[in-house]
Amino acid sequence: MNRNYKFVLTALLGLELFSCTSIVENLNVDPNNPTSSTASLLLTGTEIANMATQEGMASRLTTIWDGYASGADRQWLDYYNYNVSAGIYDSDWNLVFTGTNANALLTISQATALGNRKMAGIAKILRANALATGTELWGDIPFDQAGDIAKYPNPAFEPQATVYTKLLALLDDAIADLKSGVGTVSTEDIHFAGDATKWTQVAYTLKARLLTDSRQYDAAYTAAQSGVSTYANSLYSPHGTTASVNQNSYYSFLASTRTGDIYAVGAYNVSLLNPASANYRGNAKTVETARYKFYYLENGVNTPGKVEPNTSGSSGFFAQSASFPLVTYQENILTLAEMALRSGKGFTTALGHLNTYRSFLNSGGYINATYLTSGAYKYEPYVAADFEAGGIENPDGISADNALMREILQERYVSFYGQHLGWNDERRTRTEAYGIKLTPNNGSQLPWRFIYPQNEINSNPSTPSPVPATFEAPAIYK
Repeated sequence: MNRNYKFVLTALLGLELFSCTSIVENLNVDPNNPTSSTASLLLTGTEIANMATQEGMASRLTTIWDGYASGADRQWLDYYNYNVSAGIYDSDWNLVFTGTNANALLTISQATALGNRKMAGIAKILRANALATGTELWGDIPFDQAGDIAKYPNPAFEPQATVYTKLLALLDDAIADLKSGVGTVSTEDIHFAGDATKWTQVAYTLKARLLTDSRQYDAAYTAAQSGVSTYANSLYSPHGTTASVNQNSYYSFLASTRTGDIYAVGAYNVSLLNPASANYRGNAKTVETARYKFYYLENGVNTPGKVEPNTSGSSGFFAQSASFPLVTYQENILTLAEMALRSGKGFTTALGHLNTYRSFLNSGGYINATYLTSGAYKYEPYVAADFEAGGIENPDGISADNALMREILQERYVSFYGQHLGWNDERRTRTEAYGIKLTPNNGSQLPWRFIYPQNEINSNPSTPSPVPATFEAPAIYK
């Protein structure tokens, strides 16, 4: 990433605060404090803001609430035990609405004025990605009135179901823009350099994610069929090695700014991947040693002697320059597997998708090559008999369909490490008989949502009142 990206984001975050005109316009103009920008610069800034949105509290807090890691010290030990206050969400709410949404709207406006439908389409996908994360985590959020502070100083919150409908429509608009072939985008797009095919596939996978959240399983399967088709077409955040500029956000947090606050002692995901664990998910056809070492350090450097997320060198999942997954082939192919089973496409079709994914993993998949040593990984194809009563994936004698569903959900959980997607799945399937079954870190309840940030509660009278609590399920997951 370019060293100027930090400046781009800083300059752009406040653009919407200065968007109105007056009779004294340009009277006091500071050339070092820009209040407008080119569409190209806006697009880059919006992409960086969306990266920060997806890698911030959206991932870190859900990581310790969903069994990927554990709170070890200071505030993060409190957060791990569900002791959270509204103020901790202020910055991440701003990333969704001020950082990404407002600047995406500015990009869309300028790109539309220029007749650049490709750029407008990309910006719509970025907007949808950020607002989808917002509604998944908080529930009801502003949508139509978000991003125009001059016209809507107190933006109205809309029901979560309405937001989902509008997000799906926004993605359809983006797909139409990209398929039009009108407009050009190049290196200002730091993800794909304007590749319309890749962005279109990302849009379809995002559609499948939203449809999965809302349990529209047949439609989700249809969308995923047009989604990210190869690992090379996955949307990742690119990172570098310059501190406070372009390094992986998890690395910055774990190894620099809040060293020792998070580790992985007792984390459920560790028990699934560690070959020495009684809960190890490996079997005669599956060896998880490489993925376990890619994800975790058994003798941590930030919490010496403890299991912790892997920030080592250039090879760990959270290494300084490691790219961070946003919308991936992993997500798309596993969505096809789950949706095939749920929507009546049949056991054989669902197993075929799962085996396609296992073949990808068996070739190395997304695991850093450092860990792909002989005997450290194996993902041989499953057959139907493996899911029959007494098979290697069904020792407890449940139905074959349920055994396959359990394996798909577990594979999704393991593959979504570090993202909030695992928490989406866990909440969506929490009341089902089979899937990821977590034990609360504290007390007898698992958390359901983020609470609205203190700044929004204080400044926006439209904020829902009473404010929904951490243990109150959002509508989409009820």
